[in-house]
Amino acid sequence: MNGFMRDSSIVFRRQIRMNLRNPAWVLIGVFQPVLYLLLFGPLLKPLVAQFPGGADNAYTFLVPGLLVQLGLFGAFFAGFSLIGEWREGVIEAERVTPASRGSLLVGRLMRDVLQLFVQSLILVLLGLAIGMRGSFDGIVLGIVITLVIGGACAAASNALGMATKSEDVMAPVINIVMMPVLLLSGILLPMTLGPDWLKRVSDFMPTRWITDAIRDVFAGDVANGTVLSGSLAALVFLALAAWWGVSTFQKDDA
Repeated sequence: MNGFMRDSSIVFRRQIRMNLRNPAWVLIGVFQPVLYLLLFGPLLKPLVAQFPGGADNAYTFLVPGLLVQLGLFGAFFAGFSLIGEWREGVIEAERVTPASRGSLLVGRLMRDVLQLFVQSLILVLLGLAIGMRGSFDGIVLGIVITLVIGGACAAASNALGMATKSEDVMAPVINIVMMPVLLLSGILLPMTLGPDWLKRVSDFMPTRWITDAIRDVFAGDVANGTVLSGSLAALVFLALAAWWGVSTFQKDDA
């Protein structure tokens, strides 16, 4: 275990150095949550205040949804950088070292989760500054759930990148998956605004459970079935995605 964590930390430090050498990506990663809230917030605030069953504070509804959006959409682009590393021979060079294949993935996931944590923290602090209300414990738990689903999406993205080895293939796959997820998860708009058949479909979306769970914990309602089902869904996603990611790194022809 000590060797595995040492190898993972080496990969993590290398990935961080690569990010810091390209400050444009660092700035984009920092300003992305700010732009989400400042641009989407004023646009959606009047709608959130009007729909039935909405939060008593519009930003208490919007910020959790934007956290899920960051965890899903932001982390799903992690595989694109992996494709570039594979093309440059970095992955093959790492795989001939004594480091375990799993650590090659975990080290990258540590970088992705750290970036998501910084983005989430900025988003929450900005939300609080402009009027969001929420319990401290609930906000902490909401960020933790966001990091879990973000880690799952990053692992899946890395696995998809290793499987396709092509940005031209990976980009449309992500778009096909993400568009219905964005709609049916109620990330930006509540599903109560849609027709009954659409609401019934969204009831089977695990990402909808995760979105509802984070909204509930932000509102201080921690002990309910929605939070439990959303948390379990995030953990199951992480376990499956990590297994897929490690499997792709272990393949000799990957």
